[in-house]
Amino acid sequence: MSKTVAIIGAGIVGVSTAIWLQRDGHKVILIDKAGPAEGTSYGNGGVLASCSCVPVTGPGLIRKAPKMALDPNQPLFVKWGYLPKLAPWLWKYLSHANAADTKRIAAAVAGIVGDSLADHQALADGTGAEGYIRPSDYLYVYNDRAHFEGDRFGWDIRASHGFKWDELEGDAFAEYDPVFAEELGFAVRMGNHGRIADPGAYVKALAAHVEAQGGRFIKAMVEDVVTEDGVVTGLRAEGQTINCDGCVVATGIWSGPIAEKLGVRVPMESERGYHLELWEPSFMPKSPVMVASGKFVATPMDGRLRLAGVVEFGGLKAAPSAAPIDLLRRNVKAALPTLTWAREEEWMGHRPAPADSIPVIGEVPKVKGAYMGFGHHHIGLTGGPKTGRLLAQMIGGRKPNIDVGVYSPARYALKT
Repeated sequence: MSKTVAIIGAGIVGVSTAIWLQRDGHKVILIDKAGPAEGTSYGNGGVLASCSCVPVTGPGLIRKAPKMALDPNQPLFVKWGYLPKLAPWLWKYLSHANAADTKRIAAAVAGIVGDSLADHQALADGTGAEGYIRPSDYLYVYNDRAHFEGDRFGWDIRASHGFKWDELEGDAFAEYDPVFAEELGFAVRMGNHGRIADPGAYVKALAAHVEAQGGRFIKAMVEDVVTEDGVVTGLRAEGQTINCDGCVVATGIWSGPIAEKLGVRVPMESERGYHLELWEPSFMPKSPVMVASGKFVATPMDGRLRLAGVVEFGGLKAAPSAAPIDLLRRNVKAALPTLTWAREEEWMGHRPAPADSIPVIGEVPKVKGAYMGFGHHHIGLTGGPKTGRLLAQMIGGRKPNIDVGVYSPARYALKT
């Protein structure tokens, strides 16, 4: 039976959900306070990073984090005045920094991101957005083999989920791509990955397809979900009621207030993410690359090289900081010493980080027709299409081919 589903949020998760719902014969309404791809879906690193299933909260993080936060050359920044508000979330987050939880979280995340390139290709097929998807290798670059072996725990987890790679050392690495500094002598090459040549334009093109297929777009701030006898009947947005048979909350870090009104309180913080774009670079790396020494990604895009990967904790209201951008600039000069560029553009956005590092995906307990899809940390672009497809399947009453219980909003349901 065809339903009318209102989707709150027009980033990659919301737009993906809309497309898959339309393909199943449903009517969709996209609602966003700013417009398609105006938030994190615009500013992400642009890599379809299927192998990025290993959470930050690995063993040893509790010992390393204080030193990282105090070192201006490390990719972790904290606005110290925000620390008292951050502390309850941080305590829960760090409680998962052990081997058992790391493996459990990685298994859950792999179910969302493990086939990202194919998921994006299936999503974009016939939409006009296909040209933004560029299949590619994904490179992890290390100083040397010993540096790589220091990350062995994470690579063993990736191997357990079927990921395979080539190891390029010395001359073999230089032959693959000679642009890196001499100090970087070892690389892991992951095949079957990809990149998006312009993430903002890509998501806008997908959203345009939704409208071309009869979907409505409403620019408004959603304030509440309307229910009758525990069933969704509409949304309230800036004085208007939008009638619908179901809704999806997919507004990233801004999902918390509506989720709580639906009886779900997710311990979630903003990972304030930065990118620095280098326009008209003198050359591009052959593939998207994660430079392990600086924990930053360099992704070739249309006309520019985008650098991303720095994390700052400071909440939603504070202005951007200069130090994260300065670090990205220093790091790229160290990794690609002969690179020059014509101009720069800076950006800061908010990645939604639940304390257990697992996205919130599924139907809300006790509210029929209300669904959630948010909390993807730094892998929202990578996992957006699969998340949207899973939500469309659930809304249509079909059983997904993976166990979705691990993502359920029920784990955060308020006790009544």
